[in-house]
Amino acid sequence: MSFRGLPGRLGRLVLSYPAAGLGLLFLGVLLAFALAAPLIGLDPLAQDIIASLEGPSREHWFGTDELGRDLFARSVFGARTSLSTAAGAVLIAGSIGVPVGLVGGFFGGWRDAVLMRIVDVLLALPGILLAMAMIAVLGRSQMAALVAVGITGIPGFARITRAQVLSLRARDFVTAVEALGASAGYSMMRTVLPNAWSPILVQAVVLSAVAILLEAALAFLGVGIPPPTPSWGDMLRTGKSYLYEAPTYAVLPGIVLTLSILSLDAIGRAMAAVLERDEPGAGARLTQAG
Repeated sequence: MSFRGLPGRLGRLVLSYPAAGLGLLFLGVLLAFALAAPLIGLDPLAQDIIASLEGPSREHWFGTDELGRDLFARSVFGARTSLSTAAGAVLIAGSIGVPVGLVGGFFGGWRDAVLMRIVDVLLALPGILLAMAMIAVLGRSQMAALVAVGITGIPGFARITRAQVLSLRARDFVTAVEALGASAGYSMMRTVLPNAWSPILVQAVVLSAVAILLEAALAFLGVGIPPPTPSWGDMLRTGKSYLYEAPTYAVLPGIVLTLSILSLDAIGRAMAAVLERDEPGAGARLTQAG
């Protein structure tokens, strides 16, 4: 399946899976709230000490935190934090991992050996520890979290791209292009890469879910994005101290986090099923590379 026309085709097919359709609907609503938050008057930093640790109400749909800040507003702005971190992490991981897998799979030999050993080193390091080490070097900020999460996603992109390129490299149409005198660069960029995008897009969705979870985990451990920037993980970390006084403090943001990850997982599974149906064996390569 080539990249041309892929978004619309995959969109129609993904919607044929109910779980993926619900996931798209939830993420669409969440994204709409996140983008429109400043326009509809949501303020994650406004404090009302008198109303601290209140439960859900008409004024505060998710209740309030220990400083009287609206938890719904903070959850919505937390979505902005998580989604932007996931998008940036996917961009970083893809921009490095895809070229690495493309070059290694296409040329093979010593290039492939060297690049894959580097990938294996990154893959051997636990993602959360690597991210914490990066933040220790770069300091606590959204950019540091974004870079840290992005680096942990490089091996996945490199391996899935390499697996797809190795499969395409032996196809007749690639051999025909090279027989006509096309250079290695032309064959790699104009023939192989456009036909390798399908599993790469699936990997991007999978990494988005991982990135959201990893960003929340870093914030929960106290090494993520520093306050007062809203973060789902930070709300879970603080809310666990008030489970008896205000159980919705941690529960409702946690539900939003869980639904976001499940939605991305459902979409990724549907895309993988579509890919497997259109290109038998591609799903197995995606599983092995991930």
